[in-house]
Amino acid sequence: MRHVAILVETARAYGRGVIRGIASYNRQRGNWSTYFQPQGLGDKPPPWLKKWNGDGIIARIENMQTANMVAEVGVPVVNLRSTLPHLPFPFIGADNKAVASLASRHLLERGFRHFGLCLYRRGYHRGFDVREESFKRCIEEDAKSCGRFIMRRGGSRSYSWEKEQERIVKWLLSLPKPVGILAVNDDCGLQVLDACRRAGLSVPDQVAVVGCENDEYACGLSIPPLTSIDLNCERTGYEAAILLDRLMAGKSLPKQLPEIEPLGIVARRSTDVLATDDMEVVRAIHFIRSNACCPISVMDVVNHVNIPRTTLQFRVKKVTGSTIHEEIRRVQIARAKELLSSTNMPIKRVARESGHANVQYFTRVFHHSMGQTPAEFKRSRLSDSVEMP
Repeated sequence: MRHVAILVETARAYGRGVIRGIASYNRQRGNWSTYFQPQGLGDKPPPWLKKWNGDGIIARIENMQTANMVAEVGVPVVNLRSTLPHLPFPFIGADNKAVASLASRHLLERGFRHFGLCLYRRGYHRGFDVREESFKRCIEEDAKSCGRFIMRRGGSRSYSWEKEQERIVKWLLSLPKPVGILAVNDDCGLQVLDACRRAGLSVPDQVAVVGCENDEYACGLSIPPLTSIDLNCERTGYEAAILLDRLMAGKSLPKQLPEIEPLGIVARRSTDVLATDDMEVVRAIHFIRSNACCPISVMDVVNHVNIPRTTLQFRVKKVTGSTIHEEIRRVQIARAKELLSSTNMPIKRVARESGHANVQYFTRVFHHSMGQTPAEFKRSRLSDSVEMP
């Protein structure tokens, strides 16, 4: 039995998800004795660590005090936090290019052409920097503008929440409307939505906001609730446990460490809008999103809106960048991905629930869209199915 210390915060949803992933691995194949106590992100390392005689550590290292103490223990370490550069420990975290791609696609599909980024200063968090750069690349062909707001962190004595909110209000009022904003985490998203209320800006009609991490407490606290990206933190914890077991067995690091693909967008009211004045297109898209899995056809949409098919096709394409058929397919695949990721529903039923006539057709369509069969996608999403390297 190996002795493993878990230095991961319980104060944030991301950390708790990571711990669930580690626990899942340990139940299946770890056979670890785990050293763990509740803590916050950035807390001082526990005093017992100095004299601890263990075999490995999984940590979210936020400060050099923790980094130095962990290094002094002299055991294999896997780090799950990227705010400190040049640490000598292998790092596992989110695929931030995929995170940015999800956010940009979500906002572009809603017709936005003006964008904003709410983030921290460059260099504070490498993952956030990648989200910013990738988001800009994803929207560069479609964006008419992209504003940028640098958040001040709340740890300093000079920090004032009220002054920070005033700064965000001024920034929001300066942006062209309607605008779609990516907040690099849910903390930023919560502050942006609060500033919108102070500024009298309508959400999501004038300002739509997407966060990252899908912290249900933060997302539900905001008014309206915050759309966010599920970073698949349980899978991160599971992969970290796999890697630590490998290192504790004396094996070398793999040539490439995994980047954890997000589970997807969890859409809430902060982006429930279509940024266009074309009311026929709005009616068409709302009808598709409500009925795509019934299923429906292109002519069902045309009949609902009651304008010529070619006219509606042209106008839907102009606003969303997709044809009516592609929009129906997108909603169906999104529903299928949600069911495959979050339930144990049989694939045959997933096909039916997502609006597909039979499992063979569903498999073909899904593979064309995702590059994986539904079964492969399900295995890649459920941490209980991850195989040892």
